[in-house]
Amino acid sequence: MTTQQQLRLDDGRTVTCTSPAEARMLWNEMIADGYYRQAAATLRPGDLAVDIGANIGLSAMMFAETRPGVRVIAAEPAPATFDCLHRNMEAHVPGGVALEVAVGAAPGVLPFTWYPRATANSSLYADRDADDDATKTFLRNSGLPDDAITLITRGLHDGEQIDVEVTTVSAILAQEDPAAEIGVLKIDVERAELDVLLGITESDWSRIRAVVAEVHNRDGRLAEFCELLSAHGLTSRTRQDPSLAGTELHEVYAERT
Repeated sequence: MTTQQQLRLDDGRTVTCTSPAEARMLWNEMIADGYYRQAAATLRPGDLAVDIGANIGLSAMMFAETRPGVRVIAAEPAPATFDCLHRNMEAHVPGGVALEVAVGAAPGVLPFTWYPRATANSSLYADRDADDDATKTFLRNSGLPDDAITLITRGLHDGEQIDVEVTTVSAILAQEDPAAEIGVLKIDVERAELDVLLGITESDWSRIRAVVAEVHNRDGRLAEFCELLSAHGLTSRTRQDPSLAGTELHEVYAERT
């Protein structure tokens, strides 16, 4: 059983998490001047911010605090992580909605691999070897010596397989708000990012003003992801953080211009 813990952020707020170290790292990503904050800055009061792969809700919190009046819908399928998300949304995201569900190309039930010690890497398409390699590369790029990296990553991606409900972006929109403009669609789903886009109906694409995503560039997926955005009127930019050089992880920010 995973024990819930508390992390006090620099701004004085306290969040519920399963790992304070992981939560601190994720929060640092949110407050950095990257694509997530750029997307948040374009939000308008009354917009929806749809957070797919919300983990414990730190990106949802950042969207809500950046633009008061935005309604945040956040989806996370792993029960232990979702419980933290639900608590953090209640505490820090006024009017926010937390959904215990994975998001993909079609509704159903699918096996999901949850990593208790690395919850942000959990996925419908988990790849333990690739996840180990990416983590080691990130730590090496961050300046850690190999002996420390070996200790940190040993057993990090020992996973538990569970069955989770899967829905689509368009099903969520139909259920929660059939009319509002989506100021930002955030996607961080560990190799399922293209599935998320494929679950958007043609009629809903015009409602989406911006997309910010982490994309695993395997078998040309980054180009395919950006091409699909372009086909629906969104112009993409991509970057790779220097700490992730040598991995398949890239960031995408797309706007409707």
